[in-house]
Amino acid sequence: MIEINASKNKRIYFASDQHLGAPTAEISMPREKKFVRWLDEIKKDAEAIFLLGDLFDFWFEYKKVVPKGFIRVLGKLAEISDSGIPIYFFVGNHDLWMKDYFQTELNIPVFHEPQEFLINNKRLLLATAMVWVRMIMDTNA
Repeated sequence: MIEINASKNKRIYFASDQHLGAPTAEISMPREKKFVRWLDEIKKDAEAIFLLGDLFDFWFEYKKVVPKGFIRVLGKLAEISDSGIPIYFFVGNHDLWMKDYFQTELNIPVFHEPQEFLINNKRLLLATAMVWVRMIMDTNA
């Protein structure tokens, strides 16, 4: 279990389903810039940031190649992570093919399964909707 104790005047932020790149890179660009502005704003008081799936509409990572684009958001995530603010990334069904790029290049842990957190002495089990659906279907089989 990962424990996070938010300091006074610090916040925990959650975001999901940005689907950057959809329906096209060109149409998605204003949304990516808006998300980067939001990240820039919240870094001032963030204790931790949780990205709960589908940051990208499609992410297929090969051994030594990552998808083209998304440089603004990747740069901002690197900046925030480098500043010491932890970011936790949960894989969704659109970024399912995530390997180790976020971990090795951005120092952001990537979770493919639900993960327990203790945040300000409250237990949370976090996952993406895709994982919850799979878990429910597995228990109903």
